[in-house]
Amino acid sequence: MKKVILNYGLISGAIAAALMTGTAVYFSNSGNTSNGELIGYTGIFLSMVFVFLGVKAYRDQELGGVISFGKAFQVGILISIISCLCYVIAWMVVYETILPDFMDKFISQSLEKMREAGATAEKISQHAQEMEQFKVQYQNPLFRFAMSFLEPFPVALLVTLVSAVILRKNPAA
Repeated sequence: MKKVILNYGLISGAIAAALMTGTAVYFSNSGNTSNGELIGYTGIFLSMVFVFLGVKAYRDQELGGVISFGKAFQVGILISIISCLCYVIAWMVVYETILPDFMDKFISQSLEKMREAGATAEKISQHAQEMEQFKVQYQNPLFRFAMSFLEPFPVALLVTLVSAVILRKNPAA
């Protein structure tokens, strides 16, 4: 079980890290971050396909085609955690090397979107203050690590649940 979890977790994590790094390089060079969330979460979802494939491989290769929901969930969540940790480590490196001004750009673009949407000066000012507080918190590597883990983990959890439901096969009674 450990080999399947590690292999598929690292493959998933490598794909997530590579897609995120490539996207970061593109955003850094172009300055265009429109659709950044869509592109980012699409990459995360694509990398999480390996959660499904890992659970399936474990079921078929190690358990003779039979797996309970609980065991499938266990394998899937462990693959997911490894993948998410790879994603976070990659983001920590990307943030320090490729996008050290990420928070400034993020805040600026967030406020510009509010202006374009017609938000009041009061709402924009309030949001700017909140974002500046978040920027201070984000400078703490432990906070940044936790926030970064929370980006891919909901997708990973959903893929794990769906995989466990689809792939569970109980022995014939």
